[in-house]
Amino acid sequence: MIIKKVINLVVCLLPFLVLAQEKQPNIVWIFSDDHSYQTIGAYGGRLQGLNPTPNIDQLATEGMRFDKAYVENSICAPSRAALLTGKMSHKHKKFDNTKKSVFDHDQQQFQKILQKNGYQTAMIGKIHLPGKMQGFDYWEVLPGQGKYYHPDFITENGATNYEGEYVTDVITDRSLNWLKNGRDKNKPFMMMVHHKAPHRNWDPAERYMTKYEDIDIPEPDNLFDNYDTRGSAAHKQEMDIATSMNLDRDLKASGEMYANDLRFRDRYEKIATGQLKGKELTKWKYQTYMKDYLRCIWSVDESVGEIVKALKEQGLDKNTIVIYSSDQGFYMGEHGWFDKRFMYEESFRTPLIVKWPGTVKAGSVNTDLVQNIDFAETFLDMARAPIPHDMQGKSIVPLLLGETPDNWRKSLYYHYYEYPGAHSVRRHEGIANKRYKLIRFYGEDVPDGEEWEFYDLENDPAEMNNVYGSILLSSTISELKSELTRLRVQYQVTKQ
Repeated sequence: MIIKKVINLVVCLLPFLVLAQEKQPNIVWIFSDDHSYQTIGAYGGRLQGLNPTPNIDQLATEGMRFDKAYVENSICAPSRAALLTGKMSHKHKKFDNTKKSVFDHDQQQFQKILQKNGYQTAMIGKIHLPGKMQGFDYWEVLPGQGKYYHPDFITENGATNYEGEYVTDVITDRSLNWLKNGRDKNKPFMMMVHHKAPHRNWDPAERYMTKYEDIDIPEPDNLFDNYDTRGSAAHKQEMDIATSMNLDRDLKASGEMYANDLRFRDRYEKIATGQLKGKELTKWKYQTYMKDYLRCIWSVDESVGEIVKALKEQGLDKNTIVIYSSDQGFYMGEHGWFDKRFMYEESFRTPLIVKWPGTVKAGSVNTDLVQNIDFAETFLDMARAPIPHDMQGKSIVPLLLGETPDNWRKSLYYHYYEYPGAHSVRRHEGIANKRYKLIRFYGEDVPDGEEWEFYDLENDPAEMNNVYGSILLSSTISELKSELTRLRVQYQVTKQ
């Protein structure tokens, strides 16, 4: 019996023992902004037939796709702060995108630890955390949201303008330049490639403006959701395609600056006739939005292909981990919406694909609950660097090796803070496990200061039916409330 237990232990530890003997891997982290899992072919769904992401799909074919990866606060700056610190918003203190919450660059961040453990580090692209970057041997980042065309970048030595160039191309070129010419080739490295695309306002590269021109993008079944059973937050948001998506900056179909732009001439003339009304106008706005969004993604996918190709050309592909993810999800017309913020699945969930040659089983799929507070710990674990005890996530390396620890999380905590703010999404927190989701909206603009919603994702994956009042589910709801209280304590959540 003892011998059998020893053999079983060795079998379980074998992947970890082999990993420990190998050379420290390089890590390439490719991060996009607002890229929904629904628009990645490897995730299936109604848009898969459009083949929107062949290079990202290839990563999934050669690596592991995570089907239950989520964020702790679905908005740009807090998500990036969570990425760097391995902590939730109330710990890293970047609660929202406003200037009211300031990210302290002096605080502990994973890349500083990597540097101390022999890694070179580079950050190129969008970070959305004002101030001088720390812990990077090389950094070249966009100021704030950045611009799609003629972008400015900030470096250690000042600002640079790339006149006449497209932002995704610049980020790709600068990343490849560092990879080929800027690093010490005797050291392992971590390169973080952070794309602006496909963030609003969606302005594609000119070479892709005719892509999808002659097809209709499939609509979600709930494009015209009326929010029956949902609380006041869903009714009072300002992120619906019908009324909140504007015709000028968003869709480039109105306004003087687009009237003479040949890229948008047809849509400008269509709107100028004034013939589109009601649902027909909403359907047209959906089609136009989706096509521009997907065109922006095409440049990102092209970038992924170029980086993977460069790794192979330099003989780095066998010992380089390539990871693709986004700072949160996004609504592709589901519930009639665009943007993110809500804890509903489309914005709460984010894509995560990891290719680790020789370590991760090709074409594998993981369904454990993963969150963006896990990324910093994972990078450190991959590099075999120490993981600070005050980081709040967990390394997903065991999951990548095909082993789910017995103590792996069974539920996730979420908290959104930015209200009043863009899109008028009320503050809320919540808990989700693999089947159920409980959301608590709170604040002075919520009736009685508090509203609850509860969803059975197995029977209602589109979250159309809030069953918080169900007597049959009352015991399950009570259990989730208790678990919500436990997670607040575990993560040391402070009231806001």
